[in-house]
Amino acid sequence: MEAIITSVYEILWGPWMIYGILLVGLLFTILTKGVQVRLLKDMFKQIFSGKESEAGVSSFQALSMALSGRVGTGNIAGTATAIAFGGPGAIFWMWVIAFIGSATAYVESTLAQIYKEKRNGVYRGGPAFYIEKSTGKRWLGMIFAVAAVVAMSFLQPTVQSNAIADSMYTAFGIEHWISGLVVCVILGAIILGGVKRIASVASFIVPFMALGYLLVAAIIIVINIEKVPEVLSLIIRSAFGLDSTFGGMIGAAIAWGVKRGVYASEAGQGTGPHPAAAAEISHPVKQGLVQTASVYLAVFLVCTATAFMILFSGMYNVQLDDGKGEYLVENAPGVIAGTAYTQAAVDSAFPGAGVGSGFVAIALFFFAFTTTMAYYYIAETNIAYMFEGKRQKVGIRIVQIIILATTFYGAVRTSDLAWVLGDIGLGLMVWVNIIALLFLVKPSIIALKDYEEQKKQGIDPQFDPVKLGIKNAEFWEQRNKERK
Repeated sequence: MEAIITSVYEILWGPWMIYGILLVGLLFTILTKGVQVRLLKDMFKQIFSGKESEAGVSSFQALSMALSGRVGTGNIAGTATAIAFGGPGAIFWMWVIAFIGSATAYVESTLAQIYKEKRNGVYRGGPAFYIEKSTGKRWLGMIFAVAAVVAMSFLQPTVQSNAIADSMYTAFGIEHWISGLVVCVILGAIILGGVKRIASVASFIVPFMALGYLLVAAIIIVINIEKVPEVLSLIIRSAFGLDSTFGGMIGAAIAWGVKRGVYASEAGQGTGPHPAAAAEISHPVKQGLVQTASVYLAVFLVCTATAFMILFSGMYNVQLDDGKGEYLVENAPGVIAGTAYTQAAVDSAFPGAGVGSGFVAIALFFFAFTTTMAYYYIAETNIAYMFEGKRQKVGIRIVQIIILATTFYGAVRTSDLAWVLGDIGLGLMVWVNIIALLFLVKPSIIALKDYEEQKKQGIDPQFDPVKLGIKNAEFWEQRNKERK
């Protein structure tokens, strides 16, 4: 079984994936004329512009829901793992994939808004919806929906709960099964309340947890301020094989940087469009820009904070990919790659206080918990796509049971297998979504041009798909008819 799992992983995350997603992001950057740079100011302005409604959430709540998915173990354990197996240069390639991938985030989230629907009184949307509406073929949308339900309810939760359980055991000696049980009880209470409760909890927890984490990172950076030029130079030199120590790791740096960059930013994997579609806004591009900003926040702030804490403190090892388990650098003997690097880094900044393990464990609890919450919302949305009426209610209840069971199971299983299964789930979604986006990108480009033209006229952009020649955007067509 382990050999089969490994083979599937290698197929999904082979060179075609690693370099292909970079090329797709670059293509979208060109097609949007660098939307992630040109409209940078507008990105952050739009975060606070949308208003909550009976059917939808505010732009800020949608951002919080998206960040709850984007800011998870990938930003702490994943960043540390990238350094462990790709060297410091992997961080540069995480930045690259985030910058380029932010254009992909714009495209997929704008499409989610264009083709969203109102079902059972709430907005629903995502890749399954825009794939069907753009192609007219429901079976294509079903491919993504099935992949998303399997990934979000069966596979991905294991990574998050495993990281929580490991960090709680390291910090406080809490048994894995106890952590798993606590997470399941709290998660169950939230997901039973539906999208509104998920949005409310996310909008409260996400800013709080991110600011707390960044504050500690800022303290460590200030303490080691003289090392900033040295660390930045190390990252750049290692990324291009120019460092004497990490000169032979350029391939590993790119591979691990891209893999963990995709994991941390979620750009292209099709998760971000689900909360994007739930926002109450007047033009799809507004939420597309907000989701672009969320990639920046997740990677350039949180992942970079983690990397700097680890590299400034020197609390990391770099392992050669030679199958022998040999180390190229071993600055922290006995420290296992992942969350433990960050814990050791915080401990080194506050010697004698013993706060590192506890702080990172608590931070990771919030990060990973909100991510699991986002996974459930994505799975629920795709069940809503697949079924209607009573069958939908039954499907949602089954997914609730499954995600609670896999969350608990992930807390007590080995971390290596959890990460591999999580990567397989992610890979399935990325492949389906990226291939679809290559054929469906046009409406997002048309919408962007329309948005910018209305902005130049000094008016608040309003979306009219009929005027723009965009077909099958029934929600917006009906909305405009009702307003006339």
